[in-house]
Amino acid sequence: MRELGAASGDLAPGAELMEGTSTVLGLPSDRRREALAGLGRSLVLELFAAMARLRAFDERAVILQRQGVIGTYPTYFGEEAVQAGSVLALEDRDWLFPTYRQNSVVVLRGCPPEVPLLLWRGNPAGWHDVQALHTAPVCVPVATNYPHAVGAAWGSRLLGEASVALAYGGDGSTSEGDFHEACNLAAVVRAPVIFLVTNNQWAISTPLRLQTRVERIADKASAYGMPGVRVDGFDVFACYLAVREAAARARRGEGPTLLEAVGYRLGPHGTADEPSIYRDPESARRWDVWEPIGRAVKALVDAGLASSDELAKLGADAAAEMRAAGDRLQDFPLPSIGEVATRVYKDTPWTLGADRLREPTFREEG
Repeated sequence: MRELGAASGDLAPGAELMEGTSTVLGLPSDRRREALAGLGRSLVLELFAAMARLRAFDERAVILQRQGVIGTYPTYFGEEAVQAGSVLALEDRDWLFPTYRQNSVVVLRGCPPEVPLLLWRGNPAGWHDVQALHTAPVCVPVATNYPHAVGAAWGSRLLGEASVALAYGGDGSTSEGDFHEACNLAAVVRAPVIFLVTNNQWAISTPLRLQTRVERIADKASAYGMPGVRVDGFDVFACYLAVREAAARARRGEGPTLLEAVGYRLGPHGTADEPSIYRDPESARRWDVWEPIGRAVKALVDAGLASSDELAKLGADAAAEMRAAGDRLQDFPLPSIGEVATRVYKDTPWTLGADRLREPTFREEG
């Protein structure tokens, strides 16, 4: 990956993990232009626009959190390439199993952006249509979405369907028991599932080296008898191709793939986090050159596939869309206690009855 112009001594800490990853943007300039041209102008612009929308959502959500409109929020700045590339590489019939870090991928499947924003506002209207969007509810407990994805994928195959399931996770999730059980079962039954792990080298404040002895997460795949693939997680085009190939493999009946998208957490873990407490800010800033949208702009302009003005307009349009979505949050009244309870329980327990709860931030029934 030295094509980025960084001498070996100037590489950001941990950048050696990028060596050997599948990449498009890290290719020498002539090969990079050829690869991008092979994808076609329409697709590369669609991928860029998807990244721009995800970035605009994330930025708007942070603003809304700072204004007190929504609660604590898990930022994903720098991971737009993994998310946009994976969603667009799949078909509408395929299932997504997001974590809190991929809370806005449903927007790329047609969900109004105010819906995932309402989720962080604690409003029942923040639940998207799971069946229509083929996207499971956002999973906050770490790694519990992996077994769900395996079950959906295996069930799809038993029903004679050709859909694939993709489960997202972070590097820390691979140390959870749910991950191991899901990988083992998926490999045994050859479930058409993709385990897409974003290795941003930090599990909140725990660096990769302190939560697993394996330097490369993709190497864990060999323990289960499935392929492990590593891809440049800051390269939307490489992520798209890697997920597309894993999905094609799954549809051929060849079973699961563990896909490691290698990167670095450019921002905080969330709006309640201060990363300067546990990592050196100056060293972290050396990763800024890898930021996915800026990298894509330079490559697309260099390849003659888009102008900087054209790409800037896509970004501006996305920002306007998300600003309007944030404004629409005011159209949703605060839920009643009963509305909140019935979204959690089929039969509301007496302990949550309106006569017992007097939370001033919620309106009373009637």
